[in-house]
Amino acid sequence: MKVVALVPAAGRGVRLGAGMPKALVPVSGESLLVRAVRGLLDSGRVHHVVVAAPPDQVEVVERDLGEFDPAVVHVVPGGADRTESVRLALAVAERVVPDADVVLVHDAARAFTPAVVITDVVDAVRGGASAVIPVLPVADTIKQVDAGGAVTATVDRSQLRSVQTPQGFSLDVLRAAYDAAGDAATDDAGLVERIGGEVRTVPGHPHALKITTAFDLAVAESVLAVEPIGEPR
Repeated sequence: MKVVALVPAAGRGVRLGAGMPKALVPVSGESLLVRAVRGLLDSGRVHHVVVAAPPDQVEVVERDLGEFDPAVVHVVPGGADRTESVRLALAVAERVVPDADVVLVHDAARAFTPAVVITDVVDAVRGGASAVIPVLPVADTIKQVDAGGAVTATVDRSQLRSVQTPQGFSLDVLRAAYDAAGDAATDDAGLVERIGGEVRTVPGHPHALKITTAFDLAVAESVLAVEPIGEPR
């Protein structure tokens, strides 16, 4: 049985302001997408990757991923939003990797996720969990506010977690979640929750930060200049 990773990379990256799809933005000479795909394969747990690219950028993405075996890394046209991109990539994954037992969904923007996080997610699914997400404790104080912006409560953060990727699923559970999904979602595990599925957690890692803004990109480049990121915790 095999592990296949879906990488929705069709976003335009407007908030990053780089003038190109976010997944193709370079960090120290390599795109976020190349770094994310290499990290998945180098983990030793992932056998195939399906990348959902901007429909008008499929050839560009294929060239960017030219170092990888096209029989292992597949590029397909993505959709208008993340949910549709994952749905399209999942359909291809089921066709080209029919013996997959674990499906990961991973953000290209989390290009520096350490191998240990990927390994923990896969092992948890293979250990019997139907859906698994890497998480970190929330460090900031969280306030609840009303429509006017006034604070109504201070939320107990001890039970709150910020969620990272890759998120891991048994194939049947992820398929059922997407079959039932009627609108766009930014969190695949949330779709599993909607159909009543249980979602388990494993420890995340600070290096699995999501590159969303130019500031995030500058932080990643600065850290790379002084230490390798994406290493085991």
